[in-house]
Amino acid sequence: MRIRKVETMRVSVPLIKPFKTALRTVTTAYSVFVKLTDEDGRVGWGEAPPTHVITGDTLASIEYAITEVIGPQLIGIDIRERESLFRTLKRSIVRNTSAKAAVDMAIYDLIGQVAGLPLYQFLGGNRHELETDFTVSVNDPVEMAEDAERYVAQGFDVLKVKVGIGEIAEDIGRIRAIRNKVGKDVKIRLDANQGWHPKEAVFAIGKMEDAGLDIELIEQPVSADDLEGLKYVTDRTLTPIMADESVFSPKDALRLLGMRAADLMNIKLMKSGGIHEALKINALSEANGVECMVGSMIETKLGITAAAHFAASQSNVTRFDFDAPLMLSKDVVVGGIQYEGKSIRFSPLPGLGLIGKEMDQALKEAKK
Repeated sequence: MRIRKVETMRVSVPLIKPFKTALRTVTTAYSVFVKLTDEDGRVGWGEAPPTHVITGDTLASIEYAITEVIGPQLIGIDIRERESLFRTLKRSIVRNTSAKAAVDMAIYDLIGQVAGLPLYQFLGGNRHELETDFTVSVNDPVEMAEDAERYVAQGFDVLKVKVGIGEIAEDIGRIRAIRNKVGKDVKIRLDANQGWHPKEAVFAIGKMEDAGLDIELIEQPVSADDLEGLKYVTDRTLTPIMADESVFSPKDALRLLGMRAADLMNIKLMKSGGIHEALKINALSEANGVECMVGSMIETKLGITAAAHFAASQSNVTRFDFDAPLMLSKDVVVGGIQYEGKSIRFSPLPGLGLIGKEMDQALKEAKK
């Protein structure tokens, strides 16, 4: 059961519609897929999208980290020696969290296969089905309202709306247009992607509260490294504040929790370096009475499958942001989670539930 081979391959899939946030505009989803093979022929899969504006990782850096640094250190380690595997992975290279996350996913895929259980059951089995929100990217108010109305018509009743570009009045106009279009029964959560200064955030949130726009939560309103500013906003608003880019590691989570700088926390595998560290962040949050959401970057169904298995296993994870595969023009992943509108269902197959030989063929076809 020892790891015998570590391989990588690049994948790119056009988006149906450009995805715009305060940090970037994405038209094509690029990723590095990782394939781990053990001595018994089992295959584990992982994925790392390059999100340079958040994690600092690029396609080239992810590939190099895996093939030249991380992979050689894992060869020969038995899958059943989990602590040794994850300790080696963590110490293999500093930062490079996306590369680590992809390898972590593939390891957990193999562990689930060895255990004979779907990964969410192996990790805790709290849920067997999830419901995702759908993201409305930043555009003019009319276009955002029309997008929101379309997503609600498709069955999504929780919208994650991107803001943080332009003047505060523009953001408030966007939210007002969406709320008027979708009505009062749809949950709206905002993501400013670090787009506001602390005092701007307090002003904007106060205006939205006074206008009765009924915002469920606001994600990362200020700069990632401004924990004092994040706490300033949290202490001065009634709307729950969620930390995202401010939290990569368990140490980050501990610092934020100690300051009471946010009401909620968004865990992403690309920030934490994978499921192993994400479990620690969630445990710290739960011990401090802070619920978590699990989100994602612009990824294919491979990475989202791993994130969904982690999210479904933990009771303290109460919100799910797994719409990225629904934004892509095609699916290059065989097996894994399945979407039925907003609902996400899991394969009964062990591990991540991916189908190896068919995955290989699908990826070959995708490159043509």
